[in-house]
Amino acid sequence: MTRQAIIIGGGPAGLTAAYELLTRTDIHPIVIERSDYMGGISRTVQYKGNRMDIGGHRFFSKSERVMNWWLKQLPQEQPGQSEKDDDVMLVRGRKSRVYFLRRFFDYPIQLSKATLGNLGPVRTVRIGFSYLWSLMFPIREVENLEQFFINRFGRELYLTFFKSYTEKVWGVPCHKISAEWGAQRIKGLSIRKAIAHFVKQSGKKEGDISQKETETSLIEQFLYPKFGPGQMWEKVAKEVVELGGEIITNLNVTNVEVRDGRVIAVSGLSVDGAERRFTGDEFLSTTSVKELVSAIRKGAGDVPENVTEVADNLEYRDFIAVGLLVDRLKVSEPNGKVGELIADNWIYVQEPDVLIGRLQVFNNWSPYLVADQSKVWLGAEYFCYEGDELWTRSDHEMAKLAADELAKIDIIDRDCVRDAVVVRMAKTYPAYFGIYDRFQEVRSYLDSIPNLYLVGRNGMHKYNNQDHSMLTAMTAVDNIIAGRRDKANIWDVNTEQDYHETKAKQRD
Repeated sequence: MTRQAIIIGGGPAGLTAAYELLTRTDIHPIVIERSDYMGGISRTVQYKGNRMDIGGHRFFSKSERVMNWWLKQLPQEQPGQSEKDDDVMLVRGRKSRVYFLRRFFDYPIQLSKATLGNLGPVRTVRIGFSYLWSLMFPIREVENLEQFFINRFGRELYLTFFKSYTEKVWGVPCHKISAEWGAQRIKGLSIRKAIAHFVKQSGKKEGDISQKETETSLIEQFLYPKFGPGQMWEKVAKEVVELGGEIITNLNVTNVEVRDGRVIAVSGLSVDGAERRFTGDEFLSTTSVKELVSAIRKGAGDVPENVTEVADNLEYRDFIAVGLLVDRLKVSEPNGKVGELIADNWIYVQEPDVLIGRLQVFNNWSPYLVADQSKVWLGAEYFCYEGDELWTRSDHEMAKLAADELAKIDIIDRDCVRDAVVVRMAKTYPAYFGIYDRFQEVRSYLDSIPNLYLVGRNGMHKYNNQDHSMLTAMTAVDNIIAGRRDKANIWDVNTEQDYHETKAKQRD
């Protein structure tokens, strides 16, 4: 009989796993998705002809395996290609800046004349001495994110450009967040590498999209689906079905049955209240670890008390995106005119007197995200906890807050707003604080179930990017094919090494 794989979740990791199983094995995958859309947070939300990218997704990876996989689905647009060709990736320039003191600063921070002028001589001198102090007298035992930032950039630069935004994202002080977050998210980025990158760019070949040796935060350009990230995952979902796989939507998995140490089935309720049960041989989960452990308990699984305690108390940061359609911006480029479109993909809002954390300019991701090119289509991003005061505000209140705050910090004029839409995404960011320092207890238990593979961001409670999530799924399928039940190589994805290629070189 044909072996069957049950995949919980239709985001990048889940759909990648299904596609890999279909193209590399004779295992039949069934993807179970609780919503009615594909891609998870990597979706494209449509509103009156405008499209929103929830969170901003650059299609860039140091992994050639991922880059080639993407381009197989949506090839790179070629010069002279017809605009009617929709299934393509656009090459987009990357620009992001920090907005602080009502001024723009390049990100990553560059020691340019403009930066020094914005900071002023006193703050510049303090930053310089602070950085030198950190080089000479680094903190030896780095335990939290604040110490990580100080060692990497110096206390003054940390306070100027990192502290406020990071604490908006997580809702707790940086000294209460594990240093592991910094090691994962900004790994090799430092002042030294930023300067070296600036020098190196003068000899870069034009049109080189690979940028494999470039620190992720320093890339100059990236690929992007013509109609946003959801276009990629809708295309993959279609291929999964055409290749013989199944995708079940609007079904929330609530029970995971574990018998004799193995998963034998999952079940859940559909939107019409009907219960459905699926048996399988292999199981891949992208749902949150908290929900997975709860589902195992409901399925009468014998979960150790310590694992239940940790899983139940894992924390997540949630996300609200407010799409704002405006006539024009109030800010401009240094030599530009007010009202002209700035070049940023997104802007980190470091200003402490507003709640907004980041601002996307969708026009610069792809012009095809905007129905009326004479308008500016913005995404104001807020971070919160599901059920807190911000999360429970009405759509009207959130739209008003975003418009008022952007006007307050001189990004727009309040009367230029023409329309707004609000999108909420729960469990967007797995948190690296609270009981997280005991996460290994949960991981050890779940990894001991031989036919259960945790993949993706929430599946592993690991702040993975889209490409890392895909690599965890690819690696899980590699293991299934090889009959490998040890999961260590899946957890190794997105460590200090440049994924599997670097690790392979080390073995050779």
